Amino acid sequence: MPKIGIIGGTGVYNPKLLDNVRETIKVTPYGEVKALIGSYKGEEIVFIPRHGAEHSIPPHLINYRANIMALKQLGVKTIIATAAVGSLHFDRKPGEYVLADQFIDFTKMRKNSFFEGGEEGVIHCDMTVPYCPEIRAAIKKAGDERGLKIHNGGTYVCTEGPRFETAAEIEMFKLLGGQVIGMTSVPEVCLAREMGICYANISIITNHAAGISPHILNHTEVVEVMRNSIHDVRYLIMESIKYLSDTRTCDCVEILKETRINEA
Repeated sequence: MPKIGIIGGTGVYNPKLLDNVRETIKVTPYGEVKALIGSYKGEEIVFIPRHGAEHSIPPHLINYRANIMALKQLGVKTIIATAAVGSLHFDRKPGEYVLADQFIDFTKMRKNSFFEGGEEGVIHCDMTVPYCPEIRAAIKKAGDERGLKIHNGGTYVCTEGPRFETAAEIEMFKLLGGQVIGMTSVPEVCLAREMGICYANISIITNHAAGISPHILNHTEVVEVMRNSIHDVRYLIMESIKYLSDTRTCDCVEILKETRINEA
């Protein structure tokens, strides 16, 4: 069973990254999920394209619960996710990377918990440190080896999308302590934590946010920066795996004592 899962955009996955790739469909209570499973240097890896195979699912319509539950069913204990983000500060520039350690949630309509009463019960999941420090340390070490500019720590502001934010909203998010802004990390990180799965996010800065950028925002700019960064992103993901320990000392798994969900 694969212990490591990768959640990313369409451009992140390259068939050459993994050996012996096979497709599997997991049926969860929240819907079906198509995943790719292969091996990398002897480690079995499962990959899920967050926006679908053709990048056709906007951020507010992603079935986050199905994706995380599918990874749980497959036995995944560690998730490395990627996200394109805008920077709220000039000292964090396009082409650099942020490993968020906190988030501020401004989503509005998303299903953000597996525990909604009834048979699932009610669980209040700790979110003190939502992004696993052990995975972040492994990614940072891999990035340092390649000479990449990586900020280990920062607050990810998650908005509903799919529109970009107004300049006034960005000013508010800056005052609240945000460093980067995106549309996908929440509720993904929350759901992973409810399942006792270690989760980290590689945020790729593609632009400065509204009111900070000297021009209006457009998705083409985001795609172009992602295209230029994709080889480094793939390197970060795959090379960080060798620094991940089978023995977890973080507290990401503690929730399982309360939920009594088996750790696969």
